[in-house]
Amino acid sequence: MSPAPRSARAEVSLPAGPGHPVAGDDLVVVARDVTKRFGDTLALDNVSLEVRRSELLVLLGLSGSGKSTLLRCLNGLHAVSSGHVDVGGTRVEEASPAQLRALRTRVGFVFQHFNLVGRLSCLENVLIGGLGQLRFPRYGALTYPRHMRMAALSHLDRVGLADLAERRADTLSGGQQQRVAIARTLMQRPALLLADEPVASLDPENAGVVMDLLFQICVEEKLTVVCTLHQVDLALGWAHRLVGLRNGRKVLDRPAVGLTRDEVMAIYQRVEPAGDAAAKQRS
Repeated sequence: MSPAPRSARAEVSLPAGPGHPVAGDDLVVVARDVTKRFGDTLALDNVSLEVRRSELLVLLGLSGSGKSTLLRCLNGLHAVSSGHVDVGGTRVEEASPAQLRALRTRVGFVFQHFNLVGRLSCLENVLIGGLGQLRFPRYGALTYPRHMRMAALSHLDRVGLADLAERRADTLSGGQQQRVAIARTLMQRPALLLADEPVASLDPENAGVVMDLLFQICVEEKLTVVCTLHQVDLALGWAHRLVGLRNGRKVLDRPAVGLTRDEVMAIYQRVEPAGDAAAKQRS
């Protein structure tokens, strides 16, 4: 599948550039000077980021650049070492355990490895996404309220899998399983969807299908999507905006329209230690 046409994507309201603030109620994510350390390892170094409603932002960078760490700081899975994070009006680093649980019901998370329950049907896997709306756990699709079963079927239809609602999840292809995982996330009715390498284990055709689905949901459902990727061409094809991380620092933050592949690939240039660079200049 080819990337979404640039002309179609350009019709979407893009985020304001540096020096052009947007209305506060239009911002879903505000991260300011976020630093995260794991012992002696500096994973994020003074990263600031704003993401607005209905924006699909892609984080790019080498493995270990801080992309996944930043995602997990946004929903409180990792506590920041310094700086602050605001998601939907909740100051994440100051939130109580109850407030964090409430926040995570409004923040969907799509993983690389789907995390479906293989022995359950697609429908029941999607219904699991709505458990935060219920007081007690449920066992079997028929134990959920009718309105939730109808909503789950609607979400499966949204990802093109309504006809497979009764199929066991472990009988599906990788691309189909990831689409079920997206439907499960939609069942949460999130304002923000975080996707950590959602197409890393998929072939190019299915990767395009999943990215196109995320793009459509972002635009049509007014859902904010922050996604980590390694595939530069996919990022250029579907993102509204690209943010590049290198060694935990933000090195690129620009709208995707107008960016060239060479400009994006500069994110992946490894920075030599100062001593090595000086030695090369002397040689």
